Amino acid sequence: MLRLLGLLALMLTLAVPAAAQDALDDPRASTGGAQTLEDILRRQEGIAIDDSFRSDLTGNPDAAASISDQLGTLGGASDPDLWRALRYGSADITTQTRGPAVTTLMQDGGMWWLKFREGPLLSFGVYLLGGTLVLLVLFYLIRGRIRIHGEKTGRTITRFKAFERFGHWLLASSFLVLGVTGLISLFGRKVLIPAFGHETFAFLAVGSKWVHNNVSWAFMVALVIIFVVWVVHNIPDRTDLHWLAKAGGLFGGEHPPAKKFNAGQKLIFWAVIVLGGSISLSGLSLLFPFEMNLFGHTFSTLNSWGIPGWFGAADLPYPLQPQEEMQYAQLWHALVSLILTAIIFAHIYLGSVGMEGAFDAMGKGEVEEQWAREHHSIWADEVLTTTDQTKKGTAT
Repeated sequence: MLRLLGLLALMLTLAVPAAAQDALDDPRASTGGAQTLEDILRRQEGIAIDDSFRSDLTGNPDAAASISDQLGTLGGASDPDLWRALRYGSADITTQTRGPAVTTLMQDGGMWWLKFREGPLLSFGVYLLGGTLVLLVLFYLIRGRIRIHGEKTGRTITRFKAFERFGHWLLASSFLVLGVTGLISLFGRKVLIPAFGHETFAFLAVGSKWVHNNVSWAFMVALVIIFVVWVVHNIPDRTDLHWLAKAGGLFGGEHPPAKKFNAGQKLIFWAVIVLGGSISLSGLSLLFPFEMNLFGHTFSTLNSWGIPGWFGAADLPYPLQPQEEMQYAQLWHALVSLILTAIIFAHIYLGSVGMEGAFDAMGKGEVEEQWAREHHSIWADEVLTTTDQTKKGTAT
């Protein structure tokens, strides 16, 4: 008996270290195969984890009940197995409807998009747009309106022709409408529902979506118009460096020489073209869901170049489900639109209350000759020289 007890004690002594080693090799041994604390912490930090312990647990067809036995789980899969298969996109789903997203009944990665949209995105929009307005008000209070320094001549110069002004106002008016309706869609749940209630917000949300979708075409057409008529005047040159070095005289002093568009206007022009083009592209992706996949291929290319690693980040997600493509498109559309809106705030300020005589350029198409000489002296000299030559030729 003593020998038997000694043998059992020896076996237990050898088994405990072996079990401990197995637990170390399998981090989920202590959780019965469920996720560990480390998994939870990594998920909270947005770090990818190996969740195959869950995604692969979708049932075993070999475990299905025999046709001669009592009915068991369907095909060897329990209800939890089925839900996991739906979550990870491995379920065998058939549908009469044809389309790229119809078989995705449950998207595993949708919550990050919802949380980002309702949290950081809204905060970014508030701080960016609110901060821009505050800075413009402070600039006006400190600097005041930029006046015409010299004596006005009473003569005017044609600044923009009718078609140019049509393209500008079509772009401006459509952008304002898109901005208002976009902000309603983005901030409505947080702002309008508490203020006016669900029914009023529902009416505004549906109407805003319809207006936003249809006015977007006017914005895209206007974007093409202003690019065609003004791109030749917005090519950077060495005079822009001198203008930027003196900040355009916005903070005092004389205005540096400039052609038809100064460096500041060129920056706004290219911001509108590049950012507006990106907004239009992502908007088309949203107007025609699942037809234009903009991000999956881009992420794959960036990963192959190793670009995320330059910043110490993990590879970008790839491949993307159809719904994920739409989520990235919506976030990109909103972020770029907010940035462009902040830029347009500054443009509106300088083109209205911020600078004397500036609004006449787009309002009437004619500007005071002294204003032209002070703000766009190179362009003014060219126009006046051409006008004088034309008059002399007519007189001759």
